[in-house]
Amino acid sequence: MLNATKATPRRRSFRALARDLKANLSGVSMVEFALVLPVLLTMGLYGTEIARMATVNMTLSQIALSLADNASRLGQTDNSGVTPTITEGNVDAVLAGAIRDGQAIDLETEGRIILTSLEYDDFTDRQFIRWQRCRGNLDVDSKYGNDTTLNGLTGSPINGMGRGASKVTAQSGMAVMYVEVEYTYKALFENPFGSGDRTLRKEAAYLIRDDRNLTPGLTGGDSDSECE
Repeated sequence: MLNATKATPRRRSFRALARDLKANLSGVSMVEFALVLPVLLTMGLYGTEIARMATVNMTLSQIALSLADNASRLGQTDNSGVTPTITEGNVDAVLAGAIRDGQAIDLETEGRIILTSLEYDDFTDRQFIRWQRCRGNLDVDSKYGNDTTLNGLTGSPINGMGRGASKVTAQSGMAVMYVEVEYTYKALFENPFGSGDRTLRKEAAYLIRDDRNLTPGLTGGDSDSECE
C-alpha cells in the first residue's frame, strides 16, 4: 500500500506535464520553419540559378545579333567611288567588340565566336564559305564547315547555314554575315533538378547592307582572328 500511495502523485505529475506540453504552442512556428527551410532554400537557389542562366542566355543572343549586324555594315563609311573591300582589321575590330560585350560573362575564356561570310558561286551554283574568323578560347568548330575552295574540288558544297529544314542562303553577288556563339555555362550551385554546367549556343545572320567587293575576300594583311 505504501508503494501505491507514493506512485499516485508521480503518475499525476506526468499526466499534468503531458497536458501542459500539449497545450503549449510556443515552439510550433520554430518546428514548422525547420521543416520548411530545406524546401525554401532549395527553391531559392534553383530560382537564382535559372534567373542567372536566363540572363547569360539573353546576353549571348544580343552579342550574336549585334555582331552579325555590325559585320553586315562594314564598308558603309567608305566614301570612295570604288566598291569597298573588307579588311582583316575591320573584322578584327567587330570581333573584339563582341568579346568586350561579353566581358561580364567571361566570354573570351569560356566561349567561342565564329563569324562567317556565306556566299553564292554562280559558276558551281552552290553556297560556299568565302572566309571565316573566330575569337574565344573554347575549342569548337563551326557546325557548318570552314573556308571552302571557290570553283575547286576540295570544298564540299553546303546547302546553307542554320538549324532545321529552312537554311539561310546567300544570293548571287550578295553575302550573309553568319554568327555562331558557343559558351560553357558554369552553374553557381549543384542541385537535383539538372541545371548544372551546360553549353549554350546562339546563331544570328544579317545580309550585307551595301555593295561590297566580295571576290578578294578579306584584304589588308594578317588577321588576329584566325580560326585555328
